[in-house]
Amino acid sequence: MEFQNLTFSIDDDRITLQTMGGFAELNSGFVQVQVAGEHNNTHLGVKMVRSSESNCLQYTGHEIRENRLTVVQESPNVRAETVFEGYSDCNAIRAVTKVTNITDAPIVLEEVSSLCITGMGDKNDPDAMRFTNFLQSHHAECQPRTRNFRELGLCGGRSESQQRVSGCNIGSWSTKEQLPMGILEHKGEFLMFQIESNNSWYYEISDMEDKYYLYLGGPNYPFGGWFKTLQPSESYTTPYVALAFGKNLNEVVGAMTLYRRHIAGVSPADEKLPTIFNEYMHLSWDSPTAENTAKYAPIVAKTGVEYYVIDCGWHNEEDGDKVYPFVGHWLESKARFPEGVKKTTDFIRSLGMKPGLWIEPEIIGMQCQKMLEHYDDDCFFQRHGKRLTVMNRQFLDYRNPKVREYMTETIRRMVEDYGAEYIKCDYNQDCGIGTDLNAENPAVGLQEAAEAFFTWMGDMIKKYPDVVFEGCSSGGMRMDYKMLSIYSLVSTSDQTDYLRYPYIAGSILAAVLPEQAAVWSYPVASDCEKGEDVSDDRIVINMINSFLGRMHLASHLDYLNEHQMDLIREGVDYYNTLSEMKKTALPYFPMGFTSFGEKTVAAGLKNGNNIYLAVWNLTGEQELFIPITEGIGKAKIAYPNVTPVELSTSTDGIHLTCPQTPCAVFLEITL
Repeated sequence: MEFQNLTFSIDDDRITLQTMGGFAELNSGFVQVQVAGEHNNTHLGVKMVRSSESNCLQYTGHEIRENRLTVVQESPNVRAETVFEGYSDCNAIRAVTKVTNITDAPIVLEEVSSLCITGMGDKNDPDAMRFTNFLQSHHAECQPRTRNFRELGLCGGRSESQQRVSGCNIGSWSTKEQLPMGILEHKGEFLMFQIESNNSWYYEISDMEDKYYLYLGGPNYPFGGWFKTLQPSESYTTPYVALAFGKNLNEVVGAMTLYRRHIAGVSPADEKLPTIFNEYMHLSWDSPTAENTAKYAPIVAKTGVEYYVIDCGWHNEEDGDKVYPFVGHWLESKARFPEGVKKTTDFIRSLGMKPGLWIEPEIIGMQCQKMLEHYDDDCFFQRHGKRLTVMNRQFLDYRNPKVREYMTETIRRMVEDYGAEYIKCDYNQDCGIGTDLNAENPAVGLQEAAEAFFTWMGDMIKKYPDVVFEGCSSGGMRMDYKMLSIYSLVSTSDQTDYLRYPYIAGSILAAVLPEQAAVWSYPVASDCEKGEDVSDDRIVINMINSFLGRMHLASHLDYLNEHQMDLIREGVDYYNTLSEMKKTALPYFPMGFTSFGEKTVAAGLKNGNNIYLAVWNLTGEQELFIPITEGIGKAKIAYPNVTPVELSTSTDGIHLTCPQTPCAVFLEITL
């Protein structure tokens, strides 16, 4: 069976997966399962291979239906069914494993891999094997780091070492430290993986039998305290994982991009990738008012954006700097909107824009007395019989029907009574290991509660197809493809410095589809008193920051003069010309990934023979060179229309002369 450049074969009950160039194999041990009390035949430290069932699993059959291959294996304790799904338009596969207890007594699972790929690379040449992971933090999302295996410590003196390279998340912010994805490279062959979990997950790269392997899965016992009791005939299913393959960086990210389009969240209201203005960043922050919106919205309407979102603060009587401990009832603020939120959203509509509202649906502020009295104890995450409280928030458990009932009515009220046509769903704290209420351990409780929340959210999105739902988690702290299979767009960062955002925007397309990657554009900082402090370059950089993803315009546009507003309007108009292209284009990194502190950042989208390229000159270089190796036919600066930057081409790339810095230009290139 072939999926693009991947070939599955089953000979003499042995299952093999081979990739183009022989990058990896799938053979014995591609499912790892540790059953409590069973023999873990290793002294390799805490590595996840050589689990109790892996060497016992025997092939018992397979089934092929259209683009799906199901492989069944059994040990004395479990049946493991692994489903591989291929796609006709991309060199990628998706995999998931279901484990069933086939004994007549309960068993306890301590680990189950989604997939374990073996046979990678050459241990005799660790310098030739490279790994890129993607670090995460507030205001510094999607930061790639590439090192060879020698630098990673995988060059030991024997066939199997204790060293491992691992990525792990424990808790409800699924991407707080790094993204659940990575890229492996060996002599011109690239493999990219992702784990589709919005809570705890784990990957591991190490050596076994003189070969390297890649282990992918969800939570487990050694890293997060997960274990799962299965009664006879009961099953557990892992998170999905995906693998993409290519001959270079652009090709492998392109294959993963095409795959992601098969699973991405969709919304009829979001189909044309509309522009959005959000009143939060560098403007109202946590203190929106009817008066503010009445002042700002007419100015914003002149830019041509389609949505105007009122963020945190429309819902409480407390001052903005005190509001978070009190949130949770989601009733309109009479202090800020004395005539009702609906009057303000109707006003926004009268200007030709669609209104939106913010909500944090998974928490209750610890001083929101009304809702703390409304909900019972079993409506909240708990550990050791006590409600879990983090940064003045307690966490709602969507397994409880009382929670779902109130929050369903909340969404109805926001849409039908308050007039929201856009709902920004935020999540600003991590709950940690999880909840042990109605679960045998906190990690299982977190998995079950997370699944219940996203099932509910999916129902809300289906119930209101004319409403755009945005996923946000204190910026990009849940930027995974479980979440992105529900929401049609996601916040990539809450970065507040426009000169730092290019270091995120320059790599973000490796992690998120361009049609889903929301990026702030805020031409006027909070400390700008009037438009005098705002240069043309500042406006242009902010607009270009958002061109490769989804524009979230913000800040004091009321401070700008007519010429400056023309630059905004030009940027919005140009962004709109890119929207249809974004839905089919693939990421393009002519200089590779970027990182904080780089002098030049270049990233773009390639659609057929056309490249749409953002170039940021951030630290003072006057002469820039961007390598384009495919052969340039034509090239022009598409935005801004008027710029002091000069462009010329050569056989091997683009040359830019920048009289002043920092600056940015957006190019259109025909190959």
